Amino acid sequence: MTSSELHDTSIVIDGLIIAKWGRELFEDMRRGGLTAANCTVSVWEGFQNTVNNISEFHQFFEDHSDLIMQVRTTKDILRAKELNKTGIILGFQNAHAFEDKLGYIQVFKELGVGIVQMAYNTQNLIGTGCYESDRGLSDFGREVVAEMNRVGIMCDLSHVGAKTSMDVIEASTKPVCYSHCLPAGLKEHPRNKSDEDLKFIADRGGFIGVTMFTPFLKQGVDATVDDYIEAIDYIINIVGEDCVGIGTDFTQGHDKAFFDWLTHDKGYARSLTNFGKIVNPAGFRTIGEFPNLTDAMTRRGWSEHKIRKVMGENWLRTLKEVWGE
Repeated sequence: MTSSELHDTSIVIDGLIIAKWGRELFEDMRRGGLTAANCTVSVWEGFQNTVNNISEFHQFFEDHSDLIMQVRTTKDILRAKELNKTGIILGFQNAHAFEDKLGYIQVFKELGVGIVQMAYNTQNLIGTGCYESDRGLSDFGREVVAEMNRVGIMCDLSHVGAKTSMDVIEASTKPVCYSHCLPAGLKEHPRNKSDEDLKFIADRGGFIGVTMFTPFLKQGVDATVDDYIEAIDYIINIVGEDCVGIGTDFTQGHDKAFFDWLTHDKGYARSLTNFGKIVNPAGFRTIGEFPNLTDAMTRRGWSEHKIRKVMGENWLRTLKEVWGE
């Protein structure tokens, strides 16, 4: 089987995309053979503006129904594959939209939200992000984790501090994830996870999606798709190949103003980081080039079984454990 045939017949799931939504982007998802993706609809927004973003996506589902469909269950992901569409999982990169209302969690679940990150870079009512002194999960945060477990929303810890992450992993009765992270063992960075962090989540049934965001890769802006595969293999060598998948963190189509908003605390306050030049790895610049990832895995000598698991089957299995169907 060629790498192209392998890609075409695989379930391909991206654990994190925060791109500029629109038909051009959805067409690129189809070009890349993407079966499903966790698409960010909330970072710094509160309840009302997040509902507005979800409302906009519901209109996308109607206007671009030839390309995309909403995903609420893993059966929907398999259905998207059958229909040659991309399934959209609505996700948050910050639990800020829950505000201080536990009841909002079920409201968002009913609107189709499937994955929520507990904090984005800084402190919120639940816990602490990776750019601040980490005080761990708050008591309110424990209630939030329990309610997310109850309704079936996955807890994401990618931008969360190590102490808060450990507390969430221990508090959750369902698998939690780093939807998009890289190993600190290849490059020291506040956003990257130590070998100990990676072992801790994997040993407790959690999931690790690996990002290709070049500021966090060893080779930085000079990174290629092969450097990305190296990072995935590094993590697999620590935790095994059954709990690892893709979480690119594609920011396709966004301008400098978007990154300024993203990298300021609460979207407007102190600057948290400066990424410098944003460029995706050579060979994997756009979502439409997803087949190049399968090809790079093949060239590296990965087995067909390993490729299928990492490209999407592992995500599918873990999401079913969280969502229940």
